[in-house]
Amino acid sequence: MSARVLVVDDLPPNVKLLEAKLSAEYFDVITAQDGPSAIEAAQTKSPDVILLDVMMPGMDGFEVCRRLKTEAATMHIPIVMVTALSETADRVRGLDSGADDFLTKPVNDVALFARIKSLARLKLIRDEWRRREETCDQFGVMARSKVPLDEDGGYGRALLVEKSENVCRRIDEVLKGDGTAIQVAVSAEEAVELGKSGLFDLFIVGQVPGHADPLRLCSQLRAHVEARYTPVLLMVEEDETKLLVKALELGVNDYVSKPIDPNEFIARCRTQIRWKRYQERLRSNYERSLSLALTDSLTGLYNHRYAHVHLGSMMQRMAEGGKPVGVLMVDIDNFKLINDEYGHAAGDEVLRLIADRLLNSVRSFDMVARLGGEEFLVVLADATPEVAAGVAERLRAATGEVPFPLLSIGRGITVTVSVGAAIVNGTGESATDLLKRADEALYQAKRHGRNRVVADFAVPERPAPRTAYY
Repeated sequence: MSARVLVVDDLPPNVKLLEAKLSAEYFDVITAQDGPSAIEAAQTKSPDVILLDVMMPGMDGFEVCRRLKTEAATMHIPIVMVTALSETADRVRGLDSGADDFLTKPVNDVALFARIKSLARLKLIRDEWRRREETCDQFGVMARSKVPLDEDGGYGRALLVEKSENVCRRIDEVLKGDGTAIQVAVSAEEAVELGKSGLFDLFIVGQVPGHADPLRLCSQLRAHVEARYTPVLLMVEEDETKLLVKALELGVNDYVSKPIDPNEFIARCRTQIRWKRYQERLRSNYERSLSLALTDSLTGLYNHRYAHVHLGSMMQRMAEGGKPVGVLMVDIDNFKLINDEYGHAAGDEVLRLIADRLLNSVRSFDMVARLGGEEFLVVLADATPEVAAGVAERLRAATGEVPFPLLSIGRGITVTVSVGAAIVNGTGESATDLLKRADEALYQAKRHGRNRVVADFAVPERPAPRTAYY
């Protein structure tokens, strides 16, 4: 995925070098050469990740980081400090000031790019929870309040997976002094079962007992919804760049290189636990505020009213970052015939099962709503035409290729859907206009035989929409 990266350094050659490298990897790069301009850019240009130099005249990187993390508008932006400072005390100081990572020059480019992508993905998920909370606020169903990121991250509970008893004892001693309790898993299987309990603030993964692949364990933990949002801290050897890059791609949140420095280890654990508690508060505030007025009672999906407000809010935010928004209009084919032939109880079952299949076919930060009757809406954040078309086809296939087991009639029936897709990328188009194009694409899908996808991926330079069939 692409991301907008703010590069902050007082030396123009350093800025130009990083800008060239990041642009070659298709990142959108903005720059600043001192602390005050970095803070202004973070507030006005919506970066996804900030690469921050430490040694700057006037306001150094540590102070810039502290200020950004105390402002509600910028505290959620991941910060990576990139500097020539190599002392452990400097890394700890950077992490304690709120940075998500502290990289020492010269930085391995592959590892840096992987780190940026990893942090951008995490920010996208957090931003989605923030948007949902803001949407509820617009309906007046909750009292809007600042969700702080001000805890020290101590006094948590961590699950440790490490085959060396000496390492386990050492980590237990280090974290116990910070108030964090450790439970050790003696196998990968036990780690997965314990992880699914939802009782932990952090997973720490080193050498897995039984010579199991640590990355496979991380992947297994991420596959279970109970453990999906618990941060993972991976312990790696200093030269394991390929392992580290793969780990970040799989969703590992952070890493620490061996030999482990106790102070840095504590700081990284605190950072991850602090982020988890921040995200949990966002989710808790949102879930407590959600009322039946915003959901469809039959399917449990968001309703028409919520979907329109959420889409408008997302389009505004995505436009500020120059990112596309896609919508999919999904309609059940011949739904009236299902009701007429099998009864309304069967029709209700189909609607609930369709809702489940739609939810299981999109990303965690996408939104699915029931607009009414047999019509559904999917809102895709940061979706290119290729992504939107791929998701639309996946939804169509997930619905039509597997029969729906209906308890009300005692057997399964085949149900298909038609999908109309549209996408906008900061063109000034309103949510109503975008939905109208998707609805027209859906009409074309129905007209040309149903059980198909029609996409309208118009761009500003073209005077008329381009229609494509899948």
